[in-house]
Amino acid sequence: MLKITLKDGSVVEAEKNTPAIEVVKNISEGLARAALAVNLNGKVYGLDKPLYDDCTMIVYTFDDQEGRDALRHTASHVLAQAVKRLYPNVKLAIGPAIKDGFYYDFDSDVVFTPEILEKIEEEMKKIVKEDYKLERFTLPRAEAVAMMESLNEPYKVELIRDLPEDAVLSFYRQGEFTDLCAGPHAYSTGRVKAFKLLSCTGAYWRGDSKNKMLQRIYGTAFTKKSDLDAYIERIEEAKKRDHRKLGHELDLFMLTEEGPGFPFFLPKGMILRNELEAFWRQLHRKYGYQEIRTPMILNEELWHRSGHWGHYKDNMYFTKIDGENYAIKPMNCPGGMLAYKRRPWSYKDLPLRVGELGVVHRHELSGALHGLMRVRNFTQDDAHIFMTKEQMHSEILGVINKIDSVYTLFGFKYHIELSTCPEDFIGSQEIREYSENVLREVLETNGKQYIVNPGDGAFYGPKIDFHLEDAIGRTWQCGTIQLDFQMPERFELEYTGADGEKHRPIMIHTVTFGSIERFIGILTEHFAGAFPLWLSPVQVKVMPITDRVRDYSVETANRLIDSGIRVETDLRSEKIGYKIREAQLEKVPYMLIIGDKEAENGTVAVRSRSSGDMGAMSLDEFLSKITLEISEKAKR
Repeated sequence: MLKITLKDGSVVEAEKNTPAIEVVKNISEGLARAALAVNLNGKVYGLDKPLYDDCTMIVYTFDDQEGRDALRHTASHVLAQAVKRLYPNVKLAIGPAIKDGFYYDFDSDVVFTPEILEKIEEEMKKIVKEDYKLERFTLPRAEAVAMMESLNEPYKVELIRDLPEDAVLSFYRQGEFTDLCAGPHAYSTGRVKAFKLLSCTGAYWRGDSKNKMLQRIYGTAFTKKSDLDAYIERIEEAKKRDHRKLGHELDLFMLTEEGPGFPFFLPKGMILRNELEAFWRQLHRKYGYQEIRTPMILNEELWHRSGHWGHYKDNMYFTKIDGENYAIKPMNCPGGMLAYKRRPWSYKDLPLRVGELGVVHRHELSGALHGLMRVRNFTQDDAHIFMTKEQMHSEILGVINKIDSVYTLFGFKYHIELSTCPEDFIGSQEIREYSENVLREVLETNGKQYIVNPGDGAFYGPKIDFHLEDAIGRTWQCGTIQLDFQMPERFELEYTGADGEKHRPIMIHTVTFGSIERFIGILTEHFAGAFPLWLSPVQVKVMPITDRVRDYSVETANRLIDSGIRVETDLRSEKIGYKIREAQLEKVPYMLIIGDKEAENGTVAVRSRSSGDMGAMSLDEFLSKITLEISEKAKR
């Protein structure tokens, strides 16, 4: 009998060659109904996997990422089977599970319109109802090629031929449909209980623009219809909040064919941007940072020295000056190194905290560009701290507290990830382990919950990443703290220690917003364009009911403007209801409605974007109220 150790440490027994699903059923019939995959000795398998030796077992359900991936990967195969049933001449490419769903790429003469997607969905429902078991089998490379050639699947043949000659390929069969796939999958198609096809876009085969453009069908899948409905509702809400749509409607920014990936900020967008930058400067002064500005163009040699060349050269822009090669900076760090080297430093000068709102350029592929979220030039709110070894823990904690204060201000929840060094880390194994342990110790000593993201650190060091959650539950990676022993070494940075000897400082690279442009996009969607009063491009709109009170309305607006409030006055001869509706659509926080009564009493009728009619009050009372709200940076 085999001994299977479960997650809680208990041990169950099973006969050799027993499928994992049977072991799970013996544990609990309910768990077996929810199970989607298993982890055996650290590797994920489908539930049909036979057990040959003693092992550890973790059962994955839809609550686990591994379980969700197995279900959604199965859904992609159900999609492919449905397409092949309806359109037998379609050629299959690839169909993985992805975050929140799945996709499958097809080479098809049939254009997958919304009407066609509905037809495919109906066929998928039949396949789910037929509840085919997903049966795994393997073939040697030559036989795998022959089978896929017999099925007239050239893309699969190409994938197989790219593998070594001695490779053994795995396939999954469900009913009449067979696909090349490494798995794992749910036990049967019947497990895909709730799914929806979402869209169809173009996608180059293997992501190479030199290859044929295929059609990519996106979908999502859940185990419960209620969860699917909630997800669809969230997608619809996301569409309403799309920063590209709101950016156009609120006249914040624009993107043009003349400058793809190079956003234009318009007057109202500049107000929002300037307020954020002013807040950033105020915050960093509070935390003891000095501000610098480094050049946008620097000699190519600098990027070789820093180590960025091997990682970024394909995404950099270049020019020649006086016959020498120069690069437009893709990040600010090397310029910060040169600024540090300008003079000698003592241990008494450290920690030295330096910040920069630096414009950087990166050549993103046109297909990856997305509003303000993915652009080709953006402003990084970079900060660098130069410190001694003894100062590391307190400085890292200080940055954590700074970032926390910002996300709390905007009402974001967040989680922390510790991203360990990647394979191409440029330091020694000793430094790698030491720097990772330092970040781990700071987080654990200060009670910060975190998850480990293996290998996702920078090439020069590990990092702490902050993933914030917006108003509709989406997560965004913005803030980061990177611990770096390598740049100071490469640039031969020094300080004089208490012993009179020269020492290398240690560095922290950190951003709070990440990119000003991207953060504006996130804020726009988080607040659905209804920014807090302190950030709103127009804070108050003054609206006279009749021309008789025009002069009093202008005087009221001027009084507010003199007090530093951003005001617009709507003097058009339109009905007041129409003016109010327009101001609401423009997301103006406060509207002042002025009629004969207000002009006679020297008051204003106040209407709030969120609370509606607030009644009449004196202008001094209103001004006092909103001045306090602005100074407190209230979220409402």
